Amino acid sequence: MRIGELAARAGTTTRALRYYESRGLLPARRDDKGYRSYDEADLRLLTQIRTLRDFGFDLEETRPFVECLRAGHPEGDSCPASLAVYRRKLDELDALIGELRAVREKVAGQLVRAERARSELAAEALVPGGPEPLCELGGQER
Repeated sequence: MRIGELAARAGTTTRALRYYESRGLLPARRDDKGYRSYDEADLRLLTQIRTLRDFGFDLEETRPFVECLRAGHPEGDSCPASLAVYRRKLDELDALIGELRAVREKVAGQLVRAERARSELAAEALVPGGPEPLCELGGQER
C-alpha cells in the first residue's frame, strides 16, 4: 500500500509517517516507481506506535516495541526491553500521581481556609457597624 492508504488505515497523517520513517521507526521502502511502499506488518508497527503515543509514551519510548515486532514477536511488548519501558513509565506515572496528590491537598487546604475566612467575614457583617460584604465581582452584595 502507499503512504496515503497506510495513513488513512492507521488514522494518522502522511506527514507523521514520514517523520516516523525519518526517525527509523517505519521502514523506508520504495516501489519500482519510487513511491513509498508499505504492507500489513508496517500497519502493525504503526498501530503499536499510535497506541503507545495515546498512552502518553514519547516517540523514542516506542522504539523497543517496534524493534520487538520487527524481530518477529507476535506482540510488541513481549520483549524484555519493552517491559523495561513499561516499568519506567509506571514509575513516572506514580511520581506524577504523587505530585498531583500533594497539589490537591494544598488546594483543598486553601479552599478550607478561604471558606472559613469568608464565613468569618459574613458573621462580622451581621454585627452592627461590621464590614459590608463584597461580591466576588467587586460590587456590593445587597
